[in-house]
Amino acid sequence: MSALPEQLKKYLTQVDDATSALPLLHHFESNTGLPRSYFVIGFTLFYFIMIFVNVGGLGQLLSNIVGLVIPGYYSLLALQTKTTKDDTQLLTYWVVFAFLNVIEFWSSAILYWMPFYFLFKAIFLVYTGVPAFGGANVVYLNVIKPLADPYFAANEDSVAKKIDEAAEAVSSSVHL
Repeated sequence: MSALPEQLKKYLTQVDDATSALPLLHHFESNTGLPRSYFVIGFTLFYFIMIFVNVGGLGQLLSNIVGLVIPGYYSLLALQTKTTKDDTQLLTYWVVFAFLNVIEFWSSAILYWMPFYFLFKAIFLVYTGVPAFGGANVVYLNVIKPLADPYFAANEDSVAKKIDEAAEAVSSSVHL
């Protein structure tokens, strides 16, 4: 039990180091005398409490913001790298996100009656949206891929052949 405070201090120090370049948090730290990590943790708790309370349907908006902002940030970072591994992880997330939104659209009348739905959705989107967690790959491999494979495996050769034929027709008809 005595190791817990040390682990917590280490985590708070990591948060302070990661947020050292943000002027808003420097302003918070200088005005209150509290570490930047307290603001980050407090804001995160407040944000998830607002999703939990869901006053005026705000939970839906806030959970969708979580699903767009965090992976959107990682996607912008991935566009600046030369490797494709991070691109594949984030493309997988966007497929999972789209799948979830389609399912949610068609079952919204049922889902909105579930208690804490938007809180669970926000936590799920954080799990799938942060590449370090690998949640998007888990959901894709266990849910989406088995559902999609029958549609792609049977038509893979014909679809690729038609795309190649169309590309060849376009390129042969263009005269420079």
